[in-house]
Amino acid sequence: MRKTKTEEKNQKTIQTDDGMLSSDFIRNIISRDVEVKKNQGRVHTRFPPEPNGYLHIGHAKSICLNFGLAAEYEGLCNLRFDDTNPSKENVEYVESIKSDVKWLGFDWGDRELYASDYFEQLYQYAVQLIKEGRAYVDSLSAEEIRDYRGTLTDPGKESPYRNRSVKENIDLFERMRRGEFKDGAHVLRAKIDMASPNLLMRDPTLYRIRWVSHHRTGVQWCIYPMYDFTHCLSDSIEGITHSICTLEFENNRPLYDWVLDELGVDCHPQQIEFARLNLSYYILSKRKLVELVTGGFVTGWDDPRMPTISGLRRRGYTPGSIRSFCERIGVAKRDSMVDLALLEYCIREDLNKSTPRVMGVLRPLRVIIDNYPKDQVEYLNAANNPEDPAMGTREVPFSRVLYIEKEDFQEIPQKKFFRLAPGREVRLRYAYFIKFVRVVKDEQTGEVVELHCTYDPKTRGGDSPDGRKVKATLHWVSAPHAVAAEVRLYDRLFLRPNPEAEKDGTDFKTYLNPDSLKTLTPCRVEPTLSGSPPGSRFQFERLGYFCVDPVDASDEKLVFNRTVTLRDQWAKIQKAQQHR
Repeated sequence: MRKTKTEEKNQKTIQTDDGMLSSDFIRNIISRDVEVKKNQGRVHTRFPPEPNGYLHIGHAKSICLNFGLAAEYEGLCNLRFDDTNPSKENVEYVESIKSDVKWLGFDWGDRELYASDYFEQLYQYAVQLIKEGRAYVDSLSAEEIRDYRGTLTDPGKESPYRNRSVKENIDLFERMRRGEFKDGAHVLRAKIDMASPNLLMRDPTLYRIRWVSHHRTGVQWCIYPMYDFTHCLSDSIEGITHSICTLEFENNRPLYDWVLDELGVDCHPQQIEFARLNLSYYILSKRKLVELVTGGFVTGWDDPRMPTISGLRRRGYTPGSIRSFCERIGVAKRDSMVDLALLEYCIREDLNKSTPRVMGVLRPLRVIIDNYPKDQVEYLNAANNPEDPAMGTREVPFSRVLYIEKEDFQEIPQKKFFRLAPGREVRLRYAYFIKFVRVVKDEQTGEVVELHCTYDPKTRGGDSPDGRKVKATLHWVSAPHAVAAEVRLYDRLFLRPNPEAEKDGTDFKTYLNPDSLKTLTPCRVEPTLSGSPPGSRFQFERLGYFCVDPVDASDEKLVFNRTVTLRDQWAKIQKAQQHR
């Protein structure tokens, strides 16, 4: 018998980072809810960022999950900004978040919502709690409130203001709204249980005074609701059925449910927690990312070394590669570290199929082919992408003077080095066999500045009619036709896999990689790249995947960012030799 759609969803599995298969517990929950017609069979999710920074790869996981679930179950997903802290929020962050979500391929339709839309309704909910004796205005200082809260082993103490009358609490709360008090003079707290084993349930703060202009409401309000109070009620107001969040909010779930239960709201969403994304060699703490930006350790939120979506986009990552990565890591209930190699695999896999191949030389070494006619130029046929013949071919110019990579020549070749060297013959990609003749060095430094070679005209296209073999194929560009470019080689921003592990008290910035960016200029690229629009992606043969920088590139200056390297067997050999 053919399985129903719900049964298929219930059996869906994911592969975790340890290679084991486990059920996708979130989809199992939602499938059961749909099957029993809970919430009338509706599925309505939301992605609720706080507009106090740029989104990062961890948020991408949540975006893909929330919008993906809505699509799978033919439901809806809201984009809601939980904008309750005006001192850290601004329009720049709002616009960047919208841009990132759209770039990833998701659409929220007419459901661009803001918690600030509900400020009046939230205020009335707070008044309701006061009237029912479930909230009170506390006049303790922030430090005193922390002291009164107790510890994990010691219960908290009740505030001396906890038993104010409903009338006094209403009066004080209304005066807080009218702006009669300074920051910190009073807060509104829920009246729950100061002996609760969950510290968050020890009379949590619901409202505080903030004399800060809000990016949407201006100076209309001087009191602002706390996140835990706002979030659950915003979900309820919007008719959310499943409130998907990360494990860090697991302890907040009792408060989420308490607020909704005490107010008796019509819609009580189910909060479900999943493990947040931890990615090796990256920092995914928004507070620490802010430190990197404001401290000048990176050039901005969109620095290609940053794990922000805008940074990955500028580096050349594709929406498809990030969606594929998020799908591969799946969802789980246990925190774990995902290897950065998986993200790099996803982008290589995506770009390998879609990007044209080109030739570029990052560290040029001049080569003169002595027996090639001085004024002759011929155009050779080159495949745009061997993975996709439909992408066609292009013509690249070949002349007597070329550039190859400096590292492709060794005067005294190391063991297992098969590229150009004295007595060696190599193939030039799409062109001819060339053979080394002599080397020219700088008289003062001894640096190799020029090579002289000969070519075999019978090997046009890169094959020998007599069947002789060579052990290396080199990329190259014709010197008279080459286009100058700046190339930025990006590496991992941190030297250790988990820079956030600060158990020894070491500042995470201690582990910043001093070689995370190397700028090479002038590099030489084939003339077909002239005028490439910002954001264009290419595979530089033998070197990796690159994109035209969307910020700094212009008609006058060609700038490439390296997205990711190719697998380099020679690098492994060199590394092994260095450790002998």
